[in-house]
Amino acid sequence: MTPLEEKMPAKLQRLPELAYNLWWSWNPEARNLFKRLDLTLWRSTQHNPVQMLHEIKTERLEAAANDAAFLRRYNQVLIRVDQEMSNGHSWFYTTYPELTGKTIAYFSAEFGLHNSLPIYSGGLGILSGDHAKEASDLGLPLVCVGFMYPQGYFRQRIPTHGWQEAVYQQLDMSMAPIAPVLGAHGHPLMISVPIGGRHVFARAWKVQVGRTSLYLMDTDVDENNPWERELSARLYSGDNEMRIRQEIMLGIGGVRLLRKLGYEPDVWHMNEGHSAFLVLELIREKVQMGMRFTEAAAAVQQQTIFTTHTPVPAGHDTFPFHMVEHYFANFWDEMGINREQFLSLGEHQEPWGIAFNMTVLALRMSGMANGVSKLHGQVSREMWHEVWLDKSAEEVPITSVTNGVHVPTWISSEMSDEFDKYLGPEWRERQDDPAIWARVKDMPAEDLWNVHLEMKRKLIHFLRERLRAQWIAGTADPLQVLVNGRLLDPYALTIGFARRFATYKRATLIFKDLERLRRILLDTHRPVQIVFAGKAHPADDPGKRLIQEVYNLAKNNQLGGRVAFLEDYDMHMARYLTQGVDVWLNTPRRPREASGTSGMKASLNGIPNLSILDGWWAEGYNGANGWAIGSEKVYEDPNAQDWADANSIYDLLEEEIVPLFYQRDRDDIPRGWIEVMREAIRTNTPQFSMQRMVKEYTTKLYVPALEASLLEKAGDY
Repeated sequence: MTPLEEKMPAKLQRLPELAYNLWWSWNPEARNLFKRLDLTLWRSTQHNPVQMLHEIKTERLEAAANDAAFLRRYNQVLIRVDQEMSNGHSWFYTTYPELTGKTIAYFSAEFGLHNSLPIYSGGLGILSGDHAKEASDLGLPLVCVGFMYPQGYFRQRIPTHGWQEAVYQQLDMSMAPIAPVLGAHGHPLMISVPIGGRHVFARAWKVQVGRTSLYLMDTDVDENNPWERELSARLYSGDNEMRIRQEIMLGIGGVRLLRKLGYEPDVWHMNEGHSAFLVLELIREKVQMGMRFTEAAAAVQQQTIFTTHTPVPAGHDTFPFHMVEHYFANFWDEMGINREQFLSLGEHQEPWGIAFNMTVLALRMSGMANGVSKLHGQVSREMWHEVWLDKSAEEVPITSVTNGVHVPTWISSEMSDEFDKYLGPEWRERQDDPAIWARVKDMPAEDLWNVHLEMKRKLIHFLRERLRAQWIAGTADPLQVLVNGRLLDPYALTIGFARRFATYKRATLIFKDLERLRRILLDTHRPVQIVFAGKAHPADDPGKRLIQEVYNLAKNNQLGGRVAFLEDYDMHMARYLTQGVDVWLNTPRRPREASGTSGMKASLNGIPNLSILDGWWAEGYNGANGWAIGSEKVYEDPNAQDWADANSIYDLLEEEIVPLFYQRDRDDIPRGWIEVMREAIRTNTPQFSMQRMVKEYTTKLYVPALEASLLEKAGDY
């Protein structure tokens, strides 16, 4: 029995089990149970029930154990979680009973599950985390593999000069929803991978995500040298040398970990190219069992799926040949091939010379590949046409599955309650059914508006309490208190812009004509304010300069406190922003946004998008559910493009968005605006739900690969 279990009264023995299964994070009844246990502690721990149970006083637990109302809720949640964990009624089980017992392995360099487990940097990780959650909801036989980053991704600090600083904090494992995986005799389960002439060891941690198991590798063990222990310390840190070592451990080590745990996956899904070395390990295994390389490679292709996420060439990992040779000199012999054959698997012409490209490796060795929106699929087919020179660009075998978001994670509890009332309790099981969302028209305008105002008040309160905490801690001076949103008006039209600060996302586009923007923001009768948040990669100085520019503009008294930059954007803050602003702004340089998902989260909470027709919005915009910036035209001159798009933003704000928001009836209800909110919910929620996305992956990619695996094992392949 663990110390936490020993602390629990007999009637509450399963509370730690609930806390350690992240199912609670998207289940309202479970969240409310922890809130009811100790609301103050729930808030102070940023909704982390593991930390909460460690810190809660024994007297409070005893009081809860003797509270009939609390016990009734507790037992209801246990019944619910036990029903959820039994797979017999799930969508996958009932739709594909013949595939029961199969396993899909899902590899990703990061997983964004909850702010209590900071092993994610941005969109890729959030997508992976949402994928794992929806796999649990639908009953997919998914097992996930990633890294346990003890220092996680960095915490962002913005001093008064505005230049982003990265602060790394060691994660207290005892306070996170993770558990060590133990092997024989209760010792930590370990794997080893030869990297650079030495065996590098990794232990495993397990995260339970509903029905889905996520295993995380950690090289911070006594058996390793200092540089080896640092291998999994931080997310996306270090140079190319560190990156190739990490990716060897993720791909090859991940396969070995699953084998040691007893898994025999039938399908392997690589989410981005970071884990592409896994195909080499799978081929090596088959060759060692007696297959020839060509047979082994063909078999691996049939069971491997690859998802690419970026149309920006610099976003694809490449390594010089000499580096690949150093780490794989003995490996190609075990695959039954020579040096030239091995290097040709990832060979690609880069601007600086021939190199080993991880995306090319994944594309060549996967039976199925996809982009993450229709536009991105088209861009990817053109971008990687050279891998299939015998085909036309249209025939390149890269399909698309447009991203989605896990609705129960990202919807506000207030909006969820409204959906229960007007859509019926079955809406959660039928998130991808447009017929359910047609019922949004039955939601009274007053109710929808009041829910939105409540979420807006919550956002402002959250920001002010964060500022108060920073002020008390001495980490913010008076100027920063103003820059970080102290002057925000809960009644003004509020635009949100929150994402990674990369140059192609053009965070400063709205400032192109500062005087025109100033007139919009400072209108006495119809004020507008803009809230920015986001991090730049620690090595991305141009991205940091964008943050500094926004930060300095927020300090500019000529903008009257109508611009704010919120420090240290994370999942916790993202929920408040995507639920509490009025308009969601997105300004990527088309067609460089592969998909994007933050605007989807805003839409399901009734927040319309103001966005470039790129990524998912090129599919989602219908003329009535938000606003499109510019057109689909791409200018050859980037500066001309920026001016055209900036002027489109100003025109839309001046002529449509601001007037519509402030056009109220006698009850102060903006009924025209609410129609746009309704349409955003009605059209975007089913189309861009993670439920739709995972079902599409299943029918389009997973099931064909699983069926091929069945045939192969039956000897008919």
